[in-house]
Amino acid sequence: MSKDYIEVRGAEEHNLKDLDVRIPREEFTVVTGLSGSGKSSLAFDTVYAEGQRRYIESLSAYARNFLGQMDKPQVEAVEGLSPAISIDQKNAANNPRSTVGTVTELHDYLRLLYARIGTQYDPVTGEEVGEQSAQDMVKQILELPEGTRAKVAAPVVRDQKGAFEELFEELASDGYARVEVDGEPVDLTLDDPELDQNYDHTIDVIVDRVTVSPDARSRITDSVETALEEAGGALKLIVPDPPEDVPFASNTRSTGSLAADADGDDRLVVEFSEELGNPNSDFQFSEIETRSFSFNSPYGACPECEGIGSTKEVDEGLVIEDPSRPLKHVFEPWSYDRTYYSRQLDNVAEHFGVSLETPFEELDESIRRQFLYGTDDLVHFEWTTKNGTREKTERFEGVIPNLERRHVETDSSRARDHIEEFMAVTTCPDCEGTRLKEQSRHVLVDGTPITEVNRMSIADARAHFEGMEERLGERETTIATEILKEIRARLGFMEEVGLEYLTLDREASTLSGGESQRIRLATQVGSGLVGVLYVLDEPSIGLHQRDNDRLLDTLTGLRDLGNTLVVVEHDEETMRRADEIIDMGPGPGKRGGEVVAQGDFDDIVAADESVTADYLSGRKEIPVPEKRREPDGELTVRGARQHNLKDLDVSIPLGTLTTVTGVSGSGKSTLVHDVLYKGLAREMNDNTSVDPGDHDAIEGIEGIETVRLIDQSPIGRTPRSNPATYTDVFDYVRELFAETKLAKRRGYEKGRFSFNVKGGRCEECGGQGTVKIEMNFLSDVYVPCEQCGGARYNDETLDVTYKGATISDVLDMSVDEAYDFFESHQGLQRRLKLLKDVGLGYMELGQPSTTLSGGEAQRVKLAEELGKKATGDTLYLLDEPTTGLHKEDERKLIDVLHRLVDGGNTVVVIEHELDLVKNADRIVDLGPEGGEGGGELVASGTPEAVAREEASHTGRYLRDLLPDVDIAGPRDDRRKPAAADDD
Repeated sequence: MSKDYIEVRGAEEHNLKDLDVRIPREEFTVVTGLSGSGKSSLAFDTVYAEGQRRYIESLSAYARNFLGQMDKPQVEAVEGLSPAISIDQKNAANNPRSTVGTVTELHDYLRLLYARIGTQYDPVTGEEVGEQSAQDMVKQILELPEGTRAKVAAPVVRDQKGAFEELFEELASDGYARVEVDGEPVDLTLDDPELDQNYDHTIDVIVDRVTVSPDARSRITDSVETALEEAGGALKLIVPDPPEDVPFASNTRSTGSLAADADGDDRLVVEFSEELGNPNSDFQFSEIETRSFSFNSPYGACPECEGIGSTKEVDEGLVIEDPSRPLKHVFEPWSYDRTYYSRQLDNVAEHFGVSLETPFEELDESIRRQFLYGTDDLVHFEWTTKNGTREKTERFEGVIPNLERRHVETDSSRARDHIEEFMAVTTCPDCEGTRLKEQSRHVLVDGTPITEVNRMSIADARAHFEGMEERLGERETTIATEILKEIRARLGFMEEVGLEYLTLDREASTLSGGESQRIRLATQVGSGLVGVLYVLDEPSIGLHQRDNDRLLDTLTGLRDLGNTLVVVEHDEETMRRADEIIDMGPGPGKRGGEVVAQGDFDDIVAADESVTADYLSGRKEIPVPEKRREPDGELTVRGARQHNLKDLDVSIPLGTLTTVTGVSGSGKSTLVHDVLYKGLAREMNDNTSVDPGDHDAIEGIEGIETVRLIDQSPIGRTPRSNPATYTDVFDYVRELFAETKLAKRRGYEKGRFSFNVKGGRCEECGGQGTVKIEMNFLSDVYVPCEQCGGARYNDETLDVTYKGATISDVLDMSVDEAYDFFESHQGLQRRLKLLKDVGLGYMELGQPSTTLSGGEAQRVKLAEELGKKATGDTLYLLDEPTTGLHKEDERKLIDVLHRLVDGGNTVVVIEHELDLVKNADRIVDLGPEGGEGGGELVASGTPEAVAREEASHTGRYLRDLLPDVDIAGPRDDRRKPAAADDD
């Protein structure tokens, strides 16, 4: 074995054919080839999987007990492996609490910075906060209503690990009988608390239980001073049954989903600190800690939204969709046919002297408000039951408060789901979406709160922290120097991979696969590891050509540190920068799995049997259309202002293929998804579940019949969903198997061949074919079911064959294989042909939808759309459909898009891939930069017109691909294409 190479011998994972290949160490290697040719099987399922398996085997037997056994990849040997790290396109997180700041650990450093050198200001008066005495605290406590019962507690342990046996003994010997451990009361005279030393605990000593009154001042003062002494200057006031008008400002904590005692307790906890206080304000401050700035902790989270930044509220617009309807039928959630609702409405209408048949919009504004939000006066209710007449007098609570109360109180998930149909997500009114409690929002560093920093883009934050030491005092500079160094370094790494437009408070779940991957890449660059094998999956996805060079500089920088890079990629620029290229093929699926060519860029270009080489050398190309279509109308968005869009007016020509282009973060997705699609869905389909982005109007809607968004979201959420079920191919297959002689003889119907219902499926794995092994701190692993061997069905079902193949065999076929196998079945062939047309011939029919990339999921949806009856006048919206496609497959996809337009439809595509962009009839180019520097219309027109626009980054790169444009582009030294041909 040579230490200069990772040597793979006899690889047979998936479609690999006894593959032998050598990957040079400490070099940048690109694995390319047709879609489905075996690139990921080699890079991820063989090389990386073997590295991960060996790592787990190196752990102790005790640790492996928890992790389970990983199957060895089907490979004879992999030698020369380094520790392997996979950076793929899986989304960073689906938790709404995860943000760009938390995922990159930037927020951790910001919390540390603000906790160590932040200056606290009073939210009420704006004054800088100083110390407060025990007398100040007593004065605040005595402002509670007389008779209020409270506990004065000393927080002696705050979220620390340990069993604290000695502490409990010491407290008992000091005469303290009662403590609260993690919010639960404990009597030390009766119990010896047994705590798990591996978990964080909070221990509050109950110094006294008091009833607030002027006569109790002396006792409260003694208790407060004792508690402060025990807890080193901190104090908790616990009010079990708080009055409605609490004299303290919002630095209070009650229970909730973040709190340790979230069991429905409505008590109030007020924290005091000797170090922080303001005699001119009633706001009470707790000690500033790093967790004070965490929205994942009850110590820092906004108590109203519990750190989410948004709340669900009943939306008046959803409760009353048509105000012209009569009063009795105007409230969507309330059916007048139900006795309770009719009784309420009858009596309230009689109270106001109005008819239930009166259109709601004709009622006085005051009456409308009281029906919705509750009456100002008491209402006399009278109704008849089988036992006679009943009556009572009370305020009518209002339709909306009624829904909100029932949403909180009901134990019925069905009732809760019904009410949520009339609720909308709104920005939290208390924290204004910043997620943090009020005290935390008024701690400043260099005159700026942490919430303002979180709303900055990466580029703006970098500028904000640049040279900050010069603006700080000597003490603050000494403390902050190392922290600021780490913050600037991480921000710099994010800029290097082209993510300077992202804001730190952007939810991680809204990031694209490419953005998530580049965030992880930036984190790895920051780690400075040496001698590691990095396996990446198309890192250039979602990047504009202008930003690609910065990404490639980052990758070569990782290599230069002494790491090995294996990158699955189709991008020509990445291949040009690579040290080695491995070209897989010669075809997709079963026709792939071999190394067609290997060497540097020039070696690959010279290869004869390589489709990749044909495109790199110019022997094949995606042609420029001979002529551009003329639009037959236009759809115009007026005044788009969502996110970074700057009061934008944009026209989309109808009956054309239009691409929306621009650098990352320029506003493309905001315009197409948030404004155009949601605006049309709300207006055309009366879809109230979507909330369109801020805009004035969309004109020209009469020119389209319907709108379809074909995005990269998964086609299914569970492994049970797959391309065959999504496109209805599996329905045809099950019908064929049910028609076989053996199936008829046994009485098997179509349902017998479904893996989603009992009967024919394997019950051990529930028809999934795999069993999940939870890996704790690593990703979960799926292993084949031992009962069915991954076949999904029981033995009796597998006895039935069609042309010698079982139903499980069919699910294991690729689309190409199934197309040939079912050649005599027209309906099946037509649907399979659609999947082939969008470049998915290599994909297995039964591949779980959870394993499909975003681009593959989008193309499956596109195939399903193509299978529908053509009606014309449909607006199709797509988001980077070329993701993961080789040039050969991209060409097929472009033909499909042209076919849709030729059918009388309009296709709008968000895209960076220039071969698709040059095929568009019109381009809408946004920018000029990302984030706050974007959101403007830079250029609009044919590709040739945009290419001549100096301000357009997209146009400059298009120049090298358009034969009719005679202006030099950034890559003018490369081959200029000839005019269109019919190849």
